[in-house]
Amino acid sequence: MSFKKETPLANAVFWAARKGNLALLQLLLNSGRVDADCKDSYGTTALMVASYSGHYDCAKELIMQGADINLQREDGGTALSAACQHGRSSVVETLLRNGAGMHDQLNDGATPLFLAAQEGHLTVIRQLLSSGAKVNHPREDGTTPLWMAAQMGHSEVVKVLLLRGAERDADRKDGSTALFKAAFKGHNSVVEELLKFSPSLGLLKNGSTALHAAVMAGNLRAVVLLLRANADPTLPNMNKELPADLTKNERILRLLRTRMVDGGC
Repeated sequence: MSFKKETPLANAVFWAARKGNLALLQLLLNSGRVDADCKDSYGTTALMVASYSGHYDCAKELIMQGADINLQREDGGTALSAACQHGRSSVVETLLRNGAGMHDQLNDGATPLFLAAQEGHLTVIRQLLSSGAKVNHPREDGTTPLWMAAQMGHSEVVKVLLLRGAERDADRKDGSTALFKAAFKGHNSVVEELLKFSPSLGLLKNGSTALHAAVMAGNLRAVVLLLRANADPTLPNMNKELPADLTKNERILRLLRTRMVDGGC
């Protein structure tokens, strides 16, 4: 976040909010010479800074002094999105309790839940879901919180999102799913969690399968997991390539060929 301000007093308010100096913040706000909603040139408010920095007492004071919880920066960010992105659960609690809009989005469509899922902040995710956050709301490119958590390897987050109704096969605009991405990135604990919910093992909109992804990445463990879940090693991708055509790894190749011959794993 930028900390460029218009006046020295606003500078001091932002400094106090960022450092967690409650006494100075109260002194400045009680002087009547600076507004609780003073902003920098990007629309950042002192409440956003306190939220971003995790200073619960300063955030609470700003709210008591009349700060608008739902103001947005030029990028669409709010105090809640800042707190969620950085895992500030105590601040999230007070913002939600005071009416913060959990469905507000950044300009790219990311919600507070999306940001928390991206960073793996499980406590914040539970807070948001318990308050009614939409578990499947995607970013503009189609990326859902589940997809992002899978890409980042946050298996516990993936588990919680799935249990709360996340669509296991939701795909991005590029046609990839959470399972495809986890298999490709080598996040095998995520693969295991996703497989408990019977995701699609067939051809995806990107013209490939999760098994192809695991093979391309040289991810032997994911190959084993997918075959045990009955992924089909004889299913070609859109280029008519079998998974076995995409590897020179002898162990993976041997495993695939064995499965193709007798269905063993």
